[in-house]
Amino acid sequence: MQPVPTYDDVAAAARRIEGHAHRTPVLTSATLDGQLGAKVFLKAENFQRMGAFKFRGAFNALSRFTDEQKKTGVLTFSSGNHAQAIALSAKLHGIAATIIMPQDAPAAKLAATKGYGGKVVTYDRYSEDRDEIGRRLRDETGATLIPPYDHPDIIAGQGTAAKELFDEVGELDALFVCLGGGGLLAGSALAAKALSPQCKVYGVEPEAGDDGRQSFRQGRIVRIATPKTIADGAQTQALGDLTFDIIRREVSDIVAVSDAALVETMRFFASRMKMLVEPTGCLGLAGARQSAGNLNGQRVGVIISGGNVDLDRFAKLVSGVV
Repeated sequence: MQPVPTYDDVAAAARRIEGHAHRTPVLTSATLDGQLGAKVFLKAENFQRMGAFKFRGAFNALSRFTDEQKKTGVLTFSSGNHAQAIALSAKLHGIAATIIMPQDAPAAKLAATKGYGGKVVTYDRYSEDRDEIGRRLRDETGATLIPPYDHPDIIAGQGTAAKELFDEVGELDALFVCLGGGGLLAGSALAAKALSPQCKVYGVEPEAGDDGRQSFRQGRIVRIATPKTIADGAQTQALGDLTFDIIRREVSDIVAVSDAALVETMRFFASRMKMLVEPTGCLGLAGARQSAGNLNGQRVGVIISGGNVDLDRFAKLVSGVV
């Protein structure tokens, strides 16, 4: 069993990634403040290197590799953003990377992963077990497996996004974070506990894939079939052991939003803030908008997790043609 990370690990990760990861902007919108009756601060990780927060955890994890691990390479599985993050981080560290990706992953994410130098192995996410494929390839190659979320260095690295948000804007009353496997939410909760102890942290996931909400309510990890949702970065089947351990202790609640709410949030970002945000990246704000009645007068943080979406797909979604 790997050690559960703490805020000290988040702070250490921040030092490792400094000068390598972008310090992404914190944006505000008077229109959004008016809609929610709150002061909202948006941490724009869609402007991070490779387009998502995942670069933070990946670079942090690979920066801790030994010389022997660097020689044998890194292996991971991902629907897209972690794949790109590992591929780019591996390139920067001079490490060979093998990425297991679902064959229906967004074309832009597949292309970017290959473009960063990652060797891509595809699989059918609805009929094949990526964990089994990962174990087989690990045994064959000797590469170090760095999963997308259930790893202490990944969790600590992801928590640096929330750390930067609190460092810049101060304490918050509420923080909304997208939830797939739980790396970003767990890391954000660690940062919130240390830097803004009164802040309530909320995880937000798609209604079709509410395994996190079920797990939170039942006090145990609930596993579901691969959910069908436009939020491809949240098509996870279960939380990780490490992420769940932190989430059940430090998170206030988990809410679920519809795909329709994600599309509406994509439209808001594009039309009012002139930003391209992928469906998964819209989860946090969609959750905050759904909770608007409870946020009056509060200081609210939202982490926009990423902006990697095919332009044709984006156009179809926001125009109502799917």
